[in-house]
This record gives sequence, C-alpha cells and structure tokens, in this order.
Amino acid sequence: MNKKPIRNVEVRATDDGHAISFDAMASPCEVIVASKDYQLAVTLGELIAEEVWRIEDKYSRYDPTSMCSAINNSAGHAVAIDQESYLLLNFADTCYQLSDGVFDITSGVLRKVWQFDGSDNIPSATAVENCLSNVGWHKVTFNQQQIILPENMALDFGGIGKEYAVDRAMQIANSFTELPVLVNLGGDLAANKPRQPHVPWQVGIEHPGFIQRQPMVVSLLQGALATSGDAKRFLLKDDVRYSHILNAKTGWPVAQAPRSITVVAPQCIQAGILATLALMQGEQAEHFLTEQEIKFWAIR
Repeated sequence: MNKKPIRNVEVRATDDGHAISFDAMASPCEVIVASKDYQLAVTLGELIAEEVWRIEDKYSRYDPTSMCSAINNSAGHAVAIDQESYLLLNFADTCYQLSDGVFDITSGVLRKVWQFDGSDNIPSATAVENCLSNVGWHKVTFNQQQIILPENMALDFGGIGKEYAVDRAMQIANSFTELPVLVNLGGDLAANKPRQPHVPWQVGIEHPGFIQRQPMVVSLLQGALATSGDAKRFLLKDDVRYSHILNAKTGWPVAQAPRSITVVAPQCIQAGILATLALMQGEQAEHFLTEQEIKFWAIR
C-alpha cells in the first residue's frame, strides 16, 4: 500500500499577523495573513495546505495512486476525468496552441534522457530522438468525460500545477476572510490586497547565481507573480549551460534564453505560463513579454 507522507503546518507570529508554513510540491510553502487572531490563521493555513496537498496528490506523476498516474498507466485506454481535470487539460491545450507546440505536457518523458543535476551528462542525439517519438500533445484526445493517451506516452502537470494551486489557495483565502493574505508556494505566489493600506508585500526573488548574489526584492500590492529559470536545474559542459526548459518539438533545451524570468499577472497560472513561454522564445524572450504589455524582470 502506498503511504502518504506525514504532513503538518507550522505557525509563527509576525509583526502584523501570522505566517503558516508547510511543505508541498517539493517546495517550502507559506501563507501569511495580516491578523493577530491565532485561531483564524491556523484554520486558514490548514484549509490552504489541505487544498495544495489535494492537488499534489491528484496530479503528481510520482504518486502511483494519482489521477495523473492512472492516465499515464492506461496503455491507450480511455480514462474517466472530472471537470477540474478537463479544465486543466483545456488550459494545457491552449498553451500548446499558443506556443506552436513548444510547450507540451507530454514532453515529461524527455526526463528519461535529460537529468538536470548540474553535471555534464548530455544525452546523445539518438537518445533524444528516440524519446521524442513518445512526445506530442496532438496525439492525445480528450473531452469533458474522458482522456485517451497513447501507449508509452505520459502527462506531466508540473508546468502548470503549482501555479494552479496558488490560485486555488487564493480563492479559499478570499472566501474565508477579507483580510490581506499572501500565498507563496516555492516562489510562485499571489496576494489579494496590500499588506496594510497602501503598503505592499515585499517579495524576494532568487537570482540564478543565488549562492553569490542577494535575492532581488519586488514590491507587490496585489495580483500574482511567478518565476521560471535554471537556477537549480541545469547541465554544464564545455562552458555551455543547458537549461531544464526543453523545446518539446526538438527535445533539446532552449538556447540563449534568460537565466530567469519573473512575471506579474492577475492570476498565478497566467504569470507562470507567460514566464515559461517567454523562456521558450530564447533570445527573443524580453521582446515576447514586452508585446504582452505586462510587468516582468529578466536576468541573463
């Protein structure tokens, strides 16, 4: 029997409220609520943590009991899906179309040959090509009732799952309280209103060279923020750095992209996909985001 990890939340007082910490989606997570009411903070933190864990359990490719694993192990047979999954798949389809196939949630199988562990282990062109034969969102069929994934293919919700969880967490916060709340899931975050009237939240963003450099601090009144980059996941060989951002059409890392891109948008899932799509533009990343007329920071 697969055992779920032991999970808990920690609560600490801050100058003007409480911070609730927990671990999810391989990231440290935090909910900050501007309230001195300890019980309110605990209840809200537990509600949000439970929702984030639910999404993780449902869409994790690592959990053999998840819906994602059920789809990936279906061997080409139809799998029933619910409305939430249909909407996520529909969003993934939109991203695929907008990126002309460069963003593809079936590209996770490329991790069989790409291990972004900071080493110089670059796979052969033949290995990448063989793996690429099992990539292609256009091969997948789905509707509101079911999905059919061809045999030997696999879905990976990692490119949109955490950002979706941030937005769900903020929906819970807004239905629970009118107080200022910040939800931060491993650097992807959202705030419903200023921390105090006209006082923004101060958010730290890791520089890709984060060991040597201090985080950049961004002021956020409200909205969402997401960062995509290769600070911790890359390969390095012959002074060439290979980012973990893969082009699903070629099977190879996107070249000449910024080391990190941070985007601000009304919703976190929007910010996250815009940051990822920008990185996939390579040297044209900043031009792509400028055309979207949104606030962003790019670090090369």
